[in-house]
Amino acid sequence: MRVDPVTLEVIRNALPAISNEMSYDLQRTSYNMMIYEVGDYCCALLDGQGNLLSQNMGGVSHFVADLAVVIKDGVEKIGADNFRPGDVVIANHQAVCGQHLNNVCVYVPFFFKGELIGFPIIRAHWVDIGGMSTGFGAQTNVLDPWMEGLQLDQLRIYKGGEPNTDLLKVIADNVRYPEASMGDLRAQIAACQLGLRRLEELFTKFGREVVLNSVQRIFADTEAKCRKVIEQIPDGTYKAESFMDNNGYQKNVPLKIKVKVIVSGSDMTIDLSGCDPQNRGPYNSRTLAGARVAYKALTMPLEPVNEGSFNALSIIIPEGNFMMAKYPAVMSGWSMPIPTVVDTILKALAPAMPDKIPAGHLGVLGGTIVFFGYDPQRKKNFVVQSIEGGGWGGRPFEDGESGSVSICQGDVRNAPIENIELKCPVLVEERVLRQDSGGAGKFRGGLGLDSKVSNLVEGRWNLLQTGRRHCPPWGLWEGKSGDVSDYLLRLPEQSEWKSVDVALHPVPENTGVIIRTAGGGGWGNPLERDPEKVRMDVIEGFVSHEAARNEYGVVLRPGRNPLLYEVDEKATKKLRVERMKER
Repeated sequence: MRVDPVTLEVIRNALPAISNEMSYDLQRTSYNMMIYEVGDYCCALLDGQGNLLSQNMGGVSHFVADLAVVIKDGVEKIGADNFRPGDVVIANHQAVCGQHLNNVCVYVPFFFKGELIGFPIIRAHWVDIGGMSTGFGAQTNVLDPWMEGLQLDQLRIYKGGEPNTDLLKVIADNVRYPEASMGDLRAQIAACQLGLRRLEELFTKFGREVVLNSVQRIFADTEAKCRKVIEQIPDGTYKAESFMDNNGYQKNVPLKIKVKVIVSGSDMTIDLSGCDPQNRGPYNSRTLAGARVAYKALTMPLEPVNEGSFNALSIIIPEGNFMMAKYPAVMSGWSMPIPTVVDTILKALAPAMPDKIPAGHLGVLGGTIVFFGYDPQRKKNFVVQSIEGGGWGGRPFEDGESGSVSICQGDVRNAPIENIELKCPVLVEERVLRQDSGGAGKFRGGLGLDSKVSNLVEGRWNLLQTGRRHCPPWGLWEGKSGDVSDYLLRLPEQSEWKSVDVALHPVPENTGVIIRTAGGGGWGNPLERDPEKVRMDVIEGFVSHEAARNEYGVVLRPGRNPLLYEVDEKATKKLRVERMKER
């Protein structure tokens, strides 16, 4: 069936608009800061076969890879003929969802004239799902999924519009923060119901055949655009390796990541079969996210995502790989390695795309602020959560971004200081860019952050190292590595900061912590960096006076204003010639 171009464009833009409106609804009605401030969620529309119609702009990118499996599994277990209008299904079970249990999926069936067409679905990070899931989960202390929290396997919490009150009570009774978790559940349901109304309006206006045929055309158009990008990459097999410091279980055993990317015409295959097998540690997942996020970033990063975005991509991840782990593998730290997997895929393609590929970025979720305890003034338990960004790698044409979350996190951001302090008894003393943390290069790596927080009541900190202290964000084409991350703790009676790697760590009031995030790697030879850019970096405090000389070979002298500097061009030229000879 032919669809006129105007109608096609209206529907092409209407589907992402529905997902975006669902996102606004969720953000404004949710209860915990991980959703309404940080933005750790995604809203999407899928058809009855699990094909992705749209996802909200800025939604967490590594969620999108694992929505189809939820819908397909739900249709198989519940039965397509058994869904009814008014049903609401909840799921987070790791055998299918493949993530930590805090990431809870809620979806509802969409019927048009009695026919099941598809599903609005929302995956959002709950602050708690029982067990040891509070915050981001005590990853190193979790031994199995039952210890992590409640496992919800395609359960209908509403049937035909009627609530399953017994099931809802079981969930509420087994989480520490039922007001937040059940409030977030209601927000997810409300946003999905909005998606139903908008889909009803769209199908009523244009008709079933027009909308569904437009969807197929949209998939085909998106696939064609992606293929045109891949065709520009020289055919070949490209390889790269990296690692996490450990697998989360054996501290002295690194988690190896091996990538092979095969380009043939407009087809790309990403082979991750060389990665380590699953293990007893928490860095296991069951996901295609690493490959899909990398492919989307390479092809059409600014275009709306749909099923056509991945039709020309083949992914090889054998069962039992740490990214295709078999249940009941521990998955509480599922997301930790994925940004590094994405970075390693890009690193493999750097020789084929030298004018496109950036240096390595922080390579993990980000630094996490997680503190929980009891607030005596409000007479209630609380949990503080925020994700602190780090540095991105320098690019072939500009410096890397500073203080930004990983490539897998979409538009996730840190929680505002004012909101944290207003709602929880902690003091955020500073959140500053780390001088000299970005790797030196012709284009400098972005800077990491130092976030210094003091707790005003006793409680527990989660200060788990991110797993990339021995594999720093790498530089490309003679660029230097970025500085690594760290967690620092200082008790009230102590004068020195101590590096720690702890979970659920009890501390007295007035304890201080520093969440220190990594800087990005540099791109290109630092001695080729424009001296004027180095001068401005020193003035801004991004680069120290010593690093300007030692790393970039730039000699600065006081200017007319003592706070500013001038480049000593003669001395700089001489020093750079000497450094080049040393190299």
